[in-house]
Amino acid sequence: MQGYTQRIREAAKRLLAEKKVDVVMGFRKGTIPFMNEPFLAKSPEQVDQLLWDGNCGINLANYLSGRKDRIGIVAKGCDSRNIVVHLLEYQIKREQLYILGAPCHGMIDGRRITEELAGKEPLQVEEENGRIRVSGKGFEESFDRKQYLQENCAICMHRNPVVYDELVGDLVEEQRDVDRYADVREVEGLSPEAKWKYFEDLIAPCIRCYACRNACPVCYCPTCFVDESRPQWVGKTVDPTDTRTFHFLRAYHVAGRCTDCGACERACPVGIKMRQFTKKLEKDIKEMYGYEAGVDPESRPPLDTYRPDDPRDFAK
Repeated sequence: MQGYTQRIREAAKRLLAEKKVDVVMGFRKGTIPFMNEPFLAKSPEQVDQLLWDGNCGINLANYLSGRKDRIGIVAKGCDSRNIVVHLLEYQIKREQLYILGAPCHGMIDGRRITEELAGKEPLQVEEENGRIRVSGKGFEESFDRKQYLQENCAICMHRNPVVYDELVGDLVEEQRDVDRYADVREVEGLSPEAKWKYFEDLIAPCIRCYACRNACPVCYCPTCFVDESRPQWVGKTVDPTDTRTFHFLRAYHVAGRCTDCGACERACPVGIKMRQFTKKLEKDIKEMYGYEAGVDPESRPPLDTYRPDDPRDFAK
Protein backbone atom coordinates (compact mmCIF):
# COMPACT_ATOMS: atom_id res chain seq x y z
CA MET A 1 0.00 0.00 0.00
CA GLN A 2 3.03 2.23 -0.35
CA GLY A 3 2.26 5.19 -2.57
CA TYR A 4 -1.39 5.42 -1.51
CA THR A 5 -0.75 8.49 0.65
CA GLN A 6 0.42 10.66 -2.24
CA ARG A 7 -2.43 9.60 -4.51
CA ILE A 8 -4.99 10.21 -1.75
CA ARG A 9 -3.60 13.70 -1.16
CA GLU A 10 -3.60 14.53 -4.85
CA ALA A 11 -7.20 13.36 -5.28
CA ALA A 12 -8.37 15.13 -2.12
CA LYS A 13 -6.72 18.41 -3.13
CA ARG A 14 -8.31 18.22 -6.57
CA LEU A 15 -11.79 17.40 -5.26
CA LEU A 16 -11.73 20.22 -2.71
CA ALA A 17 -10.22 22.76 -5.09
CA GLU A 18 -12.85 21.97 -7.74
CA LYS A 19 -15.55 22.07 -5.03
CA LYS A 20 -16.83 18.64 -5.99
CA VAL A 21 -17.00 17.75 -2.29
CA ASP A 22 -17.27 19.72 0.94
CA VAL A 23 -14.98 17.43 2.90
CA VAL A 24 -12.63 14.49 2.35
CA MET A 25 -12.82 11.80 5.00
CA GLY A 26 -9.63 9.82 5.58
CA PHE A 27 -6.91 9.30 8.17
CA ARG A 28 -4.07 11.27 9.69
CA LYS A 29 -1.29 10.22 12.05
CA GLY A 30 -2.62 9.21 15.44
CA THR A 31 -1.24 10.17 18.83
CA ILE A 32 -0.17 6.61 19.63
CA PRO A 33 1.42 3.86 17.49
CA PHE A 34 -0.82 1.43 15.57
CA MET A 35 -3.78 3.83 15.70
CA ASN A 36 -4.24 6.43 12.98
CA GLU A 37 -7.22 8.68 13.56
CA PRO A 38 -10.12 9.64 11.28
CA PHE A 39 -9.67 13.08 9.79
CA LEU A 40 -11.91 15.40 7.78
CA ALA A 41 -9.98 17.62 5.39
CA LYS A 42 -12.13 20.65 4.62
CA SER A 43 -9.70 22.68 2.51
CA PRO A 44 -6.84 21.98 0.09
CA GLU A 45 -4.44 23.28 2.74
CA GLN A 46 -5.40 20.45 5.11
CA VAL A 47 -4.92 17.50 2.76
CA ASP A 48 -1.22 17.09 3.55
CA GLN A 49 -2.31 15.64 6.89
CA LEU A 50 -3.95 12.70 5.13
CA LEU A 51 -2.05 9.42 5.02
CA TRP A 52 -2.52 5.69 4.48
CA ASP A 53 -0.82 2.62 5.93
CA GLY A 54 -1.66 -0.58 7.78
CA ASN A 55 -2.95 1.30 10.83
CA CYS A 56 -6.07 2.71 9.16
CA GLY A 57 -8.36 -0.01 10.51
CA ILE A 58 -11.24 2.15 11.76
CA ASN A 59 -14.24 1.82 9.44
CA LEU A 60 -14.90 5.30 8.06
CA ALA A 61 -18.40 4.33 6.91
CA ASN A 62 -19.36 4.69 10.57
CA TYR A 63 -19.22 8.47 10.14
CA LEU A 64 -21.53 8.73 7.13
CA SER A 65 -24.98 8.10 8.58
CA GLY A 66 -27.25 11.13 8.41
CA ARG A 67 -24.74 13.53 6.84
CA LYS A 68 -26.12 16.14 4.42
CA ASP A 69 -22.89 17.43 2.84
CA ARG A 70 -20.92 16.12 -0.15
CA ILE A 71 -18.21 13.77 1.03
CA GLY A 72 -15.08 12.33 -0.45
CA ILE A 73 -14.21 9.16 1.46
CA VAL A 74 -11.25 6.80 1.34
CA ALA A 75 -12.66 3.27 1.41
CA LYS A 76 -10.95 -0.10 1.62
CA GLY A 77 -12.88 -3.27 0.85
CA CYS A 78 -14.89 -3.57 4.07
CA ASP A 79 -15.55 0.18 4.22
CA SER A 80 -16.98 0.07 0.71
CA ARG A 81 -19.25 -2.84 1.61
CA ASN A 82 -20.56 -0.87 4.57
CA ILE A 83 -21.13 2.11 2.29
CA VAL A 84 -23.29 -0.19 0.16
CA VAL A 85 -25.29 -1.18 3.26
CA HIS A 86 -25.72 2.52 4.11
CA LEU A 87 -27.00 3.20 0.61
CA LEU A 88 -29.41 0.25 0.70
CA GLU A 89 -30.78 1.40 4.06
CA TYR A 90 -31.09 5.05 2.99
CA GLN A 91 -28.56 6.38 5.48
CA ILE A 92 -26.91 8.47 2.75
CA LYS A 93 -27.36 9.14 -0.96
CA ARG A 94 -24.93 7.91 -3.61
CA GLU A 95 -24.74 11.35 -5.23
CA GLN A 96 -23.37 12.75 -1.96
CA LEU A 97 -20.32 10.50 -2.13
CA TYR A 98 -17.08 10.48 -4.08
CA ILE A 99 -15.41 7.21 -3.14
CA LEU A 100 -11.63 6.90 -3.31
CA GLY A 101 -11.17 3.13 -3.40
CA ALA A 102 -8.14 1.75 -1.57
CA PRO A 103 -7.36 -1.89 -2.46
CA CYS A 104 -6.24 -3.41 0.82
CA HIS A 105 -3.53 -5.85 1.91
CA GLY A 106 -4.96 -6.02 5.43
CA MET A 107 -4.63 -3.95 8.58
CA ILE A 108 -2.03 -4.55 11.29
CA ASP A 109 -3.04 -6.11 14.61
CA GLY A 110 -1.27 -3.68 16.93
CA ARG A 111 -2.43 -5.49 20.06
CA ARG A 112 -0.64 -8.69 19.10
CA ILE A 113 2.57 -6.85 18.33
CA THR A 114 2.34 -4.93 21.61
CA GLU A 115 1.97 -8.24 23.45
CA GLU A 116 5.05 -9.57 21.64
CA LEU A 117 7.03 -6.57 22.87
CA ALA A 118 6.46 -7.79 26.46
CA GLY A 119 6.25 -4.41 28.16
CA LYS A 120 8.53 -2.43 25.85
CA GLU A 121 6.82 0.77 24.71
CA PRO A 122 6.56 1.20 20.93
CA LEU A 123 7.22 4.78 19.86
CA GLN A 124 7.53 4.44 16.09
CA VAL A 125 6.07 2.02 13.55
CA GLU A 126 7.13 1.76 9.92
CA GLU A 127 6.19 -0.62 7.10
CA GLU A 128 8.54 -1.65 4.32
CA ASN A 129 8.91 -4.67 2.03
CA GLY A 130 6.41 -6.82 3.89
CA ARG A 131 7.92 -6.09 7.30
CA ILE A 132 6.75 -4.01 10.25
CA ARG A 133 9.60 -2.25 12.00
CA VAL A 134 8.79 -1.21 15.58
CA SER A 135 11.20 0.88 17.61
CA GLY A 136 11.28 2.49 21.02
CA LYS A 137 13.67 3.52 23.73
CA GLY A 138 16.66 1.18 23.40
CA PHE A 139 15.11 -1.38 21.03
CA GLU A 140 14.07 -2.09 17.46
CA GLU A 141 12.20 -5.20 16.33
CA SER A 142 10.88 -6.41 12.99
CA PHE A 143 7.75 -8.47 12.31
CA ASP A 144 6.43 -10.31 9.25
CA ARG A 145 3.42 -8.25 8.17
CA LYS A 146 1.39 -11.22 6.91
CA GLN A 147 1.66 -12.92 10.30
CA TYR A 148 0.37 -9.90 12.22
CA LEU A 149 -2.80 -8.93 10.40
CA GLN A 150 -6.10 -8.44 12.17
CA GLU A 151 -7.96 -11.76 12.24
CA ASN A 152 -10.73 -10.52 9.97
CA CYS A 153 -8.17 -9.20 7.47
CA ALA A 154 -6.32 -12.52 7.33
CA ILE A 155 -9.49 -14.25 6.07
CA CYS A 156 -10.93 -11.36 4.05
CA MET A 157 -12.20 -12.29 0.58
CA HIS A 158 -13.19 -8.77 -0.54
CA ARG A 159 -10.02 -6.73 -0.26
CA ASN A 160 -10.84 -4.59 -3.28
CA PRO A 161 -13.56 -1.96 -2.96
CA VAL A 162 -16.89 -3.14 -4.37
CA VAL A 163 -17.90 0.43 -5.26
CA TYR A 164 -15.70 3.43 -6.01
CA ASP A 165 -15.31 6.50 -8.22
CA GLU A 166 -11.54 6.27 -8.55
CA LEU A 167 -8.80 4.05 -7.19
CA VAL A 168 -5.77 5.24 -5.23
CA GLY A 169 -3.88 1.99 -5.87
CA ASP A 170 -3.81 -1.04 -8.12
CA LEU A 171 -6.38 -3.77 -7.55
CA VAL A 172 -5.03 -6.63 -5.45
CA GLU A 173 -5.53 -10.36 -5.94
CA GLU A 174 -8.42 -11.61 -3.84
CA GLN A 175 -7.92 -14.53 -1.47
CA ARG A 176 -9.79 -17.66 -2.56
CA ASP A 177 -8.20 -20.42 -0.50
CA VAL A 178 -9.15 -19.27 3.00
CA ASP A 179 -11.55 -21.08 5.31
CA ARG A 180 -13.56 -18.29 6.88
CA TYR A 181 -15.58 -20.47 9.22
CA ALA A 182 -13.23 -23.08 10.67
CA ASP A 183 -13.59 -21.61 14.18
CA VAL A 184 -17.37 -21.37 13.81
CA ARG A 185 -17.63 -25.05 12.90
CA GLU A 186 -15.61 -25.96 15.98
CA VAL A 187 -18.17 -24.26 18.21
CA GLU A 188 -21.06 -25.74 16.22
CA GLY A 189 -19.65 -29.19 17.01
CA LEU A 190 -19.78 -28.67 20.77
CA SER A 191 -22.54 -30.04 23.01
CA PRO A 192 -25.22 -27.56 24.12
CA GLU A 193 -23.64 -27.39 27.57
CA ALA A 194 -20.18 -26.75 26.14
CA LYS A 195 -21.54 -24.07 23.80
CA TRP A 196 -23.20 -22.32 26.73
CA LYS A 197 -19.95 -22.33 28.69
CA TYR A 198 -17.99 -21.17 25.66
CA PHE A 199 -20.10 -18.06 25.18
CA GLU A 200 -20.40 -17.38 28.90
CA ASP A 201 -16.60 -17.38 29.16
CA LEU A 202 -16.30 -15.34 25.97
CA ILE A 203 -18.33 -12.39 27.26
CA ALA A 204 -17.42 -12.66 30.95
CA PRO A 205 -14.93 -9.73 30.79
CA CYS A 206 -17.56 -7.37 29.28
CA ILE A 207 -17.90 -4.05 31.14
CA ARG A 208 -20.92 -2.89 29.07
CA CYS A 209 -19.11 0.16 27.71
CA TYR A 210 -20.81 -0.23 24.30
CA ALA A 211 -17.59 0.51 22.42
CA CYS A 212 -18.46 -2.35 20.04
CA ARG A 213 -21.85 -0.83 19.29
CA ASN A 214 -20.47 2.68 18.86
CA ALA A 215 -17.71 1.50 16.51
CA CYS A 216 -20.02 -0.66 14.40
CA PRO A 217 -20.84 1.01 11.06
CA VAL A 218 -24.28 -0.64 10.88
CA CYS A 219 -25.42 0.20 14.43
CA TYR A 220 -27.34 3.40 13.72
CA CYS A 221 -30.80 2.91 15.19
CA PRO A 222 -32.15 6.28 16.43
CA THR A 223 -32.47 4.71 19.88
CA CYS A 224 -30.55 1.53 20.66
CA PHE A 225 -32.51 -1.24 22.38
CA VAL A 226 -30.16 -1.00 25.39
CA ASP A 227 -31.23 2.63 25.88
CA GLU A 228 -34.97 2.04 25.62
CA SER A 229 -36.85 2.49 28.88
CA ARG A 230 -40.46 2.00 27.75
CA PRO A 231 -40.30 -0.94 27.55
CA GLN A 232 -36.90 -1.74 29.02
CA TRP A 233 -35.56 -4.62 26.96
CA VAL A 234 -32.39 -5.25 28.93
CA GLY A 235 -30.86 -4.10 32.20
CA LYS A 236 -27.83 -1.83 32.42
CA THR A 237 -25.85 -4.02 34.79
CA VAL A 238 -22.95 -6.39 34.15
CA ASP A 239 -25.08 -9.24 35.47
CA PRO A 240 -24.46 -12.25 33.18
CA THR A 241 -28.07 -12.27 32.00
CA ASP A 242 -27.98 -8.60 30.97
CA THR A 243 -24.58 -8.96 29.33
CA ARG A 244 -25.64 -12.09 27.48
CA THR A 245 -28.84 -10.42 26.26
CA PHE A 246 -26.94 -7.41 24.96
CA HIS A 247 -24.43 -9.42 22.94
CA PHE A 248 -26.93 -11.86 21.47
CA LEU A 249 -29.45 -9.19 20.50
CA ARG A 250 -26.80 -6.89 19.01
CA ALA A 251 -25.48 -9.80 16.92
CA TYR A 252 -28.97 -10.58 15.61
CA HIS A 253 -29.57 -6.91 14.79
CA VAL A 254 -26.59 -6.92 12.40
CA ALA A 255 -27.34 -10.35 10.89
CA GLY A 256 -27.22 -10.10 7.11
CA ARG A 257 -25.73 -6.60 7.40
CA CYS A 258 -22.37 -7.24 9.09
CA THR A 259 -19.37 -7.19 6.72
CA ASP A 260 -16.90 -8.62 9.29
CA CYS A 261 -14.88 -5.39 9.24
CA GLY A 262 -13.61 -6.10 12.77
CA ALA A 263 -14.51 -2.65 14.13
CA CYS A 264 -16.21 -4.17 17.19
CA GLU A 265 -13.20 -6.23 18.28
CA ARG A 266 -10.79 -3.43 17.47
CA ALA A 267 -12.71 -1.07 19.77
CA CYS A 268 -13.22 -3.48 22.68
CA PRO A 269 -11.05 -2.39 25.64
CA VAL A 270 -11.04 -5.87 27.18
CA GLY A 271 -10.38 -7.87 24.01
CA ILE A 272 -13.65 -9.79 23.64
CA LYS A 273 -13.83 -11.79 20.40
CA MET A 274 -17.42 -10.84 19.64
CA ARG A 275 -16.96 -11.74 15.98
CA GLN A 276 -17.69 -15.29 17.18
CA PHE A 277 -21.33 -14.17 17.37
CA THR A 278 -21.48 -12.30 14.08
CA LYS A 279 -19.46 -14.80 12.05
CA LYS A 280 -21.87 -17.60 12.98
CA LEU A 281 -24.78 -15.52 11.72
CA GLU A 282 -22.81 -14.49 8.63
CA LYS A 283 -22.24 -18.18 7.89
CA ASP A 284 -25.93 -18.99 8.37
CA ILE A 285 -27.04 -16.10 6.14
CA LYS A 286 -24.67 -17.22 3.39
CA GLU A 287 -25.81 -20.85 3.59
CA MET A 288 -29.53 -20.10 3.88
CA TYR A 289 -29.85 -17.19 1.46
CA GLY A 290 -26.62 -17.18 -0.57
CA TYR A 291 -26.05 -13.60 0.55
CA GLU A 292 -22.98 -11.60 1.55
CA ALA A 293 -23.54 -8.17 3.06
CA GLY A 294 -22.60 -5.14 1.00
CA VAL A 295 -21.30 -6.98 -2.05
CA ASP A 296 -24.17 -6.21 -4.44
CA PRO A 297 -25.47 -2.59 -4.45
CA GLU A 298 -28.76 -3.83 -5.93
CA SER A 299 -29.44 -6.62 -3.42
CA ARG A 300 -31.14 -5.85 -0.14
CA PRO A 301 -30.28 -7.69 3.10
CA PRO A 302 -32.25 -10.97 3.25
CA LEU A 303 -33.97 -10.23 6.55
CA ASP A 304 -35.70 -7.12 5.18
CA THR A 305 -36.96 -8.66 1.96
CA TYR A 306 -38.79 -11.74 0.71
CA ARG A 307 -38.28 -13.89 -2.37
CA PRO A 308 -40.47 -16.88 -3.19
CA ASP A 309 -37.43 -18.52 -4.81
CA ASP A 310 -35.23 -18.42 -1.70
CA PRO A 311 -32.75 -21.29 -2.10
CA ARG A 312 -33.71 -23.22 1.03
CA ASP A 313 -36.92 -25.11 1.81
CA PHE A 314 -37.20 -23.46 5.23
CA ALA A 315 -38.46 -20.27 3.54
CA LYS A 316 -41.42 -21.99 1.86
